[in-house]
Amino acid sequence: MSRFHLALSGLTAVVLAASSASAPRAATAATARPPAPAAAPAPHPASVSAPTAEDRNAALLARLSRLAPAADRGVLALALEARSCALAAGDIADAPRLAVIDYTRPSTQPRLWVFDLHRGTLLYDEHVAHGRGSGENLATAFSNRDGSHQSSLGLFATADTYVGGNGYSLRMDGLDPGFNDNARRRLIVMHGAAYVNPAQARRQGRLGRSWGCPALRPQVARAVIDTLKQGQLLFAYADEAEWLSGSRWFGCSGRSAREILARARARGGGDGLLATAAR
Repeated sequence: MSRFHLALSGLTAVVLAASSASAPRAATAATARPPAPAAAPAPHPASVSAPTAEDRNAALLARLSRLAPAADRGVLALALEARSCALAAGDIADAPRLAVIDYTRPSTQPRLWVFDLHRGTLLYDEHVAHGRGSGENLATAFSNRDGSHQSSLGLFATADTYVGGNGYSLRMDGLDPGFNDNARRRLIVMHGAAYVNPAQARRQGRLGRSWGCPALRPQVARAVIDTLKQGQLLFAYADEAEWLSGSRWFGCSGRSAREILARARARGGGDGLLATAAR
């Protein structure tokens, strides 16, 4: 074969080889898939609404009612409402302990309950005296006036302790303008007193009475005072129309004191899931 033919054959082989080598690359490019779209972000779970103050109070009420079944549910509900309204207004700190006095009960019965709200416990269930100007066995008259010797109603913040004429005593500041805000000037304090004697009360038909102070049995006075001192809360209740309609601490939830009382009393033990939430 001539040199020309050999050169031509070699050139043809090179062209065919080049064509064969490029074919797969072209086919691959023609059949390549487009990139997959980015995955959509996972949907966020539905947001859960934070419990309202009313929800929290309903849960607390369920627990307090179980702890102190003799206490009026309506009175406990009002105490929690007053506390919530004062907290919302910034007038008090979130104190863990709350004392509740129900002056609609006779003095011969326990009518003071001290709760630890943060731990959900009942600390004391005690007799407490009312002012001699407020009545005999039942307290029926209340005042903010110095010299009346009557008990005052509403929400109090506790303060410091001192030793005075009635021994170890606890100062209190009334937070209800017009109803108990003269407590300091009137020297309305918590203290022990020998006349707070349940056995004697059963014989004479009533406890001894103070000059308006919530006096306690001497055997428990110091312990209760130490539990309640320095910024804790005390709530004193009676079915007194002017106070119920005029207190600044009812109504921040949009309900009147009468509505709060009626609703709590009507619900009884049926707090359902709210009661479970309080456990």
